[in-house]
Amino acid sequence: MITLHAFGTPNGRKITVALEEMGLPYKVQVINITKDEQFAPAFLAISPNNRIPAITDDEGPDGLPISVFESGAILLYLAEKTGRFGGANAREKIAVWEWLMWQMGGFGPMPGQMHHFLMQPDGPAKDYGVARYGKETRRLYGVLDKRLKGRDWVATDGEPSIADFAILGWAWRHARHLVDLADFPEVKRWYAALTARPGVAKGLEVPLS
Repeated sequence: MITLHAFGTPNGRKITVALEEMGLPYKVQVINITKDEQFAPAFLAISPNNRIPAITDDEGPDGLPISVFESGAILLYLAEKTGRFGGANAREKIAVWEWLMWQMGGFGPMPGQMHHFLMQPDGPAKDYGVARYGKETRRLYGVLDKRLKGRDWVATDGEPSIADFAILGWAWRHARHLVDLADFPEVKRWYAALTARPGVAKGLEVPLS
């Protein structure tokens, strides 16, 4: 059994989507970050950077328990465990790694800054942050839109990959980024196809708070 330690954030959603698509049995342990539960010693033992999500797997490598923190590492672990969604060949695997790192390095931190500044009091600081990070967020949506032209999925053929699941975790919040997917038609098509999958749809509805 896998235990997912998470809260209702984009990074948590990446993992629920992946777990549902992979058909892995799991349970959720909510870590309420609004109450600083991420600083509890028991959670720090599996996620020393005090960030969600993290997982524990009773049946890790060699049948022994393991814990994994950082959402990208969790996705790579799950793809390795199941032999699915990690790329069907060497070239696909490299593309999956590239686009997973793209998400973690940009298409997450930049929209996350948008989230932060949009919640600030009106004034010059808010205006600066929304302008700066809004521009970069839209640029990243544009990069994704170009990548998806003529492709069903970001990095693979046939079925999506963990890179799609990771990117979806943040694209799922596009309205909060002040992004209209109509401005990015390839992303809109990809988003509709991905969210129409039963596993993805279920993963987006799993209670995390």
